[in-house]
Amino acid sequence: MSVLVEVPVVAGPVLSVDGLDVTVSGGALAVQGVSFTLGRGEAVGLVGESGSGKSLTCRSALGVLPAGCEVTGGRITLGATGSGAPTELSALTRKQWNAVRGRRVGAVFQDPASYLNPSLTVGRQLAEQLRVGRGLPRAAAHTRAVELFGAVGLHRPDEVFHQFPHELSGGMLQRVLIAIAVSCEPELLIADEATTALDVVIQAEILELLARLRAEQGLALLLVTHDLAVVAESCDRILVMYAGQIVEDGPTAEVLAAPSHPYTEALLRVASLGVWGRRELDIIPGRPPEAGAELPGCRFADRCAHTTPQCTAGPVALYELGDGRRARCLRPAASGAAV
Repeated sequence: MSVLVEVPVVAGPVLSVDGLDVTVSGGALAVQGVSFTLGRGEAVGLVGESGSGKSLTCRSALGVLPAGCEVTGGRITLGATGSGAPTELSALTRKQWNAVRGRRVGAVFQDPASYLNPSLTVGRQLAEQLRVGRGLPRAAAHTRAVELFGAVGLHRPDEVFHQFPHELSGGMLQRVLIAIAVSCEPELLIADEATTALDVVIQAEILELLARLRAEQGLALLLVTHDLAVVAESCDRILVMYAGQIVEDGPTAEVLAAPSHPYTEALLRVASLGVWGRRELDIIPGRPPEAGAELPGCRFADRCAHTTPQCTAGPVALYELGDGRRARCLRPAASGAAV
């Protein structure tokens, strides 16, 4: 049974992030100058260590930044649909967000149980989303909720409709949350560590489900994860973040096969993709800088084996390397132009 109903046609990129700055308490810049686009049906993986700014970037696009954090620079734009104009997300009021969040932008997070009301059945929660977001009458919302539960791979969806969150497994809860997230046929789905707590079999099934939704709905997917294997399996492009900046991006297969930034190289050594016979774990020496720390040059310089005096002399630009690739590093810079 398909989730497909009617997909809005988006003019231009589904999501455009241009020069995003996010400050945390005290005015420190935790995200600085982040820019990227996401097209219809495209999957982009956002990777990096904890504290690199991945989740803050995604939550900025959802308008749900934690207390003490705010967007202080740049633009986040949702593509135009039909004859309408693009929507500038960073300028929306709370009331205006209600017409976007859950309708045009869906979200799935780690630990789905914490995002569901334990006192209501999962079917009632999905039906309520359909009634509010799509204006369906009660009976139609019930019917559609059961259809959606079946479409995301829940067995006996009519029974699941009447179950409470505590009666379902973690994988089933994640499917429920995905059904809620896509119930209004959004153009964009943001999945923030959505498969982290799941075993490998359930994780593979969730990733397969997301791939099917992309194909059926033209859904754009922004996937935040620590797992490079997940990105390699499911994403068209990869964005690597370090200390609040994008340090590399490009087509996933090309970046993972031949990274241009030392931090990406280090992540690949730690991940050891495809290397099953290893007995020792690699680590990245040192620690990332504190959020908002003011550094004169490359933020990875004190952990990099290739650092030169030029790396710490001043800010390092994000260089265009051709073929859709960029890197914030002076080593490959001679072959590219600064953005």
